[in-house]
Amino acid sequence: MGSANVSFDTVPASVRKPGKYLEFNTRLAVRTLPANAQRVLIVAQALPGASQPVLQPVDVFSDVEARALFGEGSVAHLMARAAIVANPYISLAVMGVADDAAGVAASGSVAVGGTAVSSGVLSVQVGTAMVRVAVAKDDAAAAIATALAAAFAATRDLPVTAGAQAGTVTLTARNKGTLANAIPLAAHSTAQGITVTLTPMSGGQADPDIKPALAAVYNAGHHVIISPYGSQEALTALRDHLDGVSHAMEQRGAVGVYATTGTLAQGTTLAGQVNAGRITGGLLPGTASLPCEVAAAYGAVIASEEDPARPLNTLPLKGIAPPPVAVRLGRMEQETALHNGVTPLEVGPGDVVQIVRAVTTYTRDPQGIEDVALLDLTTIRTLDYVRRAVRDRISLRFPREKLSERTPPKVRSEILDVLLKLEELEVVEAVQANLPALIVERDAQDPNRLNAKIPVDVVNGLHVFAGRIDLLL
Repeated sequence: MGSANVSFDTVPASVRKPGKYLEFNTRLAVRTLPANAQRVLIVAQALPGASQPVLQPVDVFSDVEARALFGEGSVAHLMARAAIVANPYISLAVMGVADDAAGVAASGSVAVGGTAVSSGVLSVQVGTAMVRVAVAKDDAAAAIATALAAAFAATRDLPVTAGAQAGTVTLTARNKGTLANAIPLAAHSTAQGITVTLTPMSGGQADPDIKPALAAVYNAGHHVIISPYGSQEALTALRDHLDGVSHAMEQRGAVGVYATTGTLAQGTTLAGQVNAGRITGGLLPGTASLPCEVAAAYGAVIASEEDPARPLNTLPLKGIAPPPVAVRLGRMEQETALHNGVTPLEVGPGDVVQIVRAVTTYTRDPQGIEDVALLDLTTIRTLDYVRRAVRDRISLRFPREKLSERTPPKVRSEILDVLLKLEELEVVEAVQANLPALIVERDAQDPNRLNAKIPVDVVNGLHVFAGRIDLLL
């Protein structure tokens, strides 16, 4: 009957003094799988002069803290607030970036006309925030506009500032760039004799380059990175970053998140330009919430699900405004979105915005052939978790292992144990059926290297049920 040699780390083989020497071996202690808590990073613009230096990520735990660090009404502040509302238990870091030096701030206006012949209220909606002023009988337009600008000044967490002149309130985005072009405006007056004319937000140009920010957190190990910038340039930079940190030589698997509130055509075009298995983009046309807020909420909800294989269908995006019925995505529009790498968001019972099915923007392989390998976001998240579980087990068991003919079977046994535990959690399946394909062997060229081929049949989500009802008379 054969036996394995017992090796020691601290008891030398040369000891001669009589005694009973016992050391502790903790390498076999951990037999469970690693936890899968998700760390989220938001990269977004701060206001000039914000207390938190740009390009330095900081953990954020509340709306109050975010506004103090990045400036009230900044993109970073609004996104942090949206993420915390959607997932109060989120592990969140925020990195502020500065406005582009050549950036131009978007602007819009609210023109007040006439003289009030009755009392009432004038309301202006900026995104989901409402600013109201009381109107008294005989109030003139100029006085009402001045009062409205003062009300804007008192509501400091708005993404815009306001100034009044000759009955017109001009709104200017706090941060420069294109993001503020998407801020929706609405206005209404109940005072008779008063008219309100809106000019939509527009003119914002030049978003900051996020490459320096991503480079600054290259080694940080965040699992979900949320970008407010839904442009091909920004998402290409994010894709390159994710591919880099998730590479086999780095192994810090992460996914990227963005959102758009424009049309379906705009959403599918952008997804096709990105075509990345690690990036997912939500689409919610017509919502009063800002695209950056939708992205923050979507990313926060992704992070709330620690089971990488469990679908995100129907999970709510708390705090996001439901769009009007007339502009909501219909069933066939949702199908088109899903076939083109876009995650549709819909309004469920109770007027709650929720995820239809979380998919990645990856739809075609490098040859341009349709490829569903990384369709669902759960697939890449599952692969990342399996890799981490296998790597952690091998690292724990074999920190100083010799490589002999005995080594491959021992390593294979540990990998198999990991796969079986993953199967118990319904993260992978068919482990026994794929057992012959689990190979661990010595490298043919490097005498110090061990190679493994690990078959992983990921558990898929139950997204579609079809049944036929037979009528019997």
